[in-house]
Amino acid sequence: MNLSFSRIIASVLAVVLGVPSFVACTSNDALSDQRPNIILVITDDQGYGDLACHGHPYLKTPNLDKLYTQSTRLTDFHVSPTCAPTRAALLTGNVPFKNGITHTILERERMALGSYTIAQALQKAGYSTGIFGKWHLGDEDAYQPDNRGFDEVFIHGGGGIGQSYPGSCADAPGNKYFDPVIRHNDTFVKTQGFCTDIFYQQALAWIKAKKSEDKPFFAYIPSNAPHGPFICPEKYKPYYQKHTDNKARVGFYGMIENIDDNMGLLMAKLDEWDLADNTLLIFMSDNGSAMGDFPAGMKGKKGSADEGGSRVPAFWRWPGKLKPGHDIDTMLRHVDYYPTLAAIAAAKMPDSIDGRNILPLLTNPNAQWTERNTFFHQGRWAKKGAPGRWGLGNTNPDDAKYLRFAVRNERWRLVGKDQLYDIQADPGQTTNVIDKHPGVAADLLKSYEAWWDDVRPKMVNEDVPLLDHQPIPRRYNKQQEDRGIPQWTPPEL
Repeated sequence: MNLSFSRIIASVLAVVLGVPSFVACTSNDALSDQRPNIILVITDDQGYGDLACHGHPYLKTPNLDKLYTQSTRLTDFHVSPTCAPTRAALLTGNVPFKNGITHTILERERMALGSYTIAQALQKAGYSTGIFGKWHLGDEDAYQPDNRGFDEVFIHGGGGIGQSYPGSCADAPGNKYFDPVIRHNDTFVKTQGFCTDIFYQQALAWIKAKKSEDKPFFAYIPSNAPHGPFICPEKYKPYYQKHTDNKARVGFYGMIENIDDNMGLLMAKLDEWDLADNTLLIFMSDNGSAMGDFPAGMKGKKGSADEGGSRVPAFWRWPGKLKPGHDIDTMLRHVDYYPTLAAIAAAKMPDSIDGRNILPLLTNPNAQWTERNTFFHQGRWAKKGAPGRWGLGNTNPDDAKYLRFAVRNERWRLVGKDQLYDIQADPGQTTNVIDKHPGVAADLLKSYEAWWDDVRPKMVNEDVPLLDHQPIPRRYNKQQEDRGIPQWTPPEL
C-alpha cells in the first residue's frame, strides 16, 4: 500500500473512531515550555535490579551508573507487567486496555487508531521525531509508527527480531540479532553488526543531522535487547562466564553491558556535539526482569502482578534543569510521561488522559501530590479463533477479570483478591496482611472493579479475527522481488 494513501486511511479511521479534543498541558513550573531536545531510551525486559547502581553483584554498567549519578531518579516508578502494554501507555498517557492492548500478540498488541501519541503531539508542536528499534504496537500499515507521529522510522517488525505469531505480528522472515533486516522508512535494508549497536548508530546519525536544524527533536530509542533469545556479541561473554555457567544469563547480561556501551557513546556524542545541556535524556525499561535472579529485594519478575513485575529504573537527566543525584520516592507511572513531556515541549494533548504532569515533583519532591490507586493486569487471556496453544483457556476477558491483577498506592499492594502487602514496611512482600486490614483490601478491590468497568468497553481488539497474512513479511518479500534488499551503510559519526 502506498504510504501516503495509508496515512489518509489512518487519518480517516482515527476521525471515525473519535480523536479527542486537545488542550495545552501547562503548569506554573519553571520547566514548562522549555522545548528541549528529548531522547527517550527504553530497554526490553531489563528489571530494576539489572544495573550495578541498583546493587547487581557483578553486572557491569559504568555508563548507566554515571547517568544515575547525573539524573533525577524516579525510585518508585511502575510500568505494565509486559512490553506492548507499557509502550502504548508510554506513548498515549492512557492505560493499555484503553488502547485496546491486552496482549503482546494475536492482534491484541495493536494500538487503537483513535489513540493520539506523544510523537504526534510533539510533531504538531514543531519537533522532528524518530524511532529506532522496537515498535510492537501493530504491523499493519495504519498502525505503523510513520502513521503515529514519527518522521523517521528505523525498526524491526513483530514483537521481537525474528519472531512470528498467528495473525499479523511477525518480523521479516529469518531475521537474527546479528545483521538483521530493518525497515528504514519505506525500505527494508540489510544491516551489518549487532542489533543494538545498529539502532544506536542510526539514532545518533539522525540526531547529528538534526543538530543543524532550527527545531528540537524527539528521539525514541526502544531497543529489543535484552529480550530473549539471549544472544550477545562474543566480547562480552568471557567475563560473565566467570560468574555463571547459565548460557541464557551470560547472553542476558552481555546484552545489558552492550546497551551500557551504547549509552556511553550516546552521552559522549551529546557532549561532543554541544547538545547535552539542551537535551532531556530519559532511561527506563518496559517491565520487570526476564531473568529475575537479582530482583533488588522485590518479589516477582516480568509478567508478574507483584512489585518485581512493574517497578523499573527511571533516570531523567537535564543538566541545569533537574537536580543530579536526586530521588523522587512518590509512586509514578508510565502514563505520566505523556503529559510531562507535553508540558515541557509546549505541546497540546488530549484533554482527558490517565497520566499526570510530574514536573512539580521533578523540581520539588515535597510538592503537593494527591495519592491515587494504580492498576495492573497481565492480560494475555486466550484468543477466540487462534490456533493450537494460543486458543486454549478462557477467551472472554471478563473470565480473567480477577486473574493476575494488582492495585497499588503509596503504601499498599493488593495482589488478586486474597493478598495484601504493606509495601512501605515490607517491600519484598514477605507477609500477607489481608487478615489484619480487610477494610483496606475491600476498598482497593472496589476501586479495581470500578476501573475494570471503565476500561472493559475499550478493549477493541478482542473480537477482531486474526489477519490472514503477515504484513511485514509480505512487504519484505514484495520488495525483494521488485527491487531487492539494499545494504545499509553504517553512518559516519
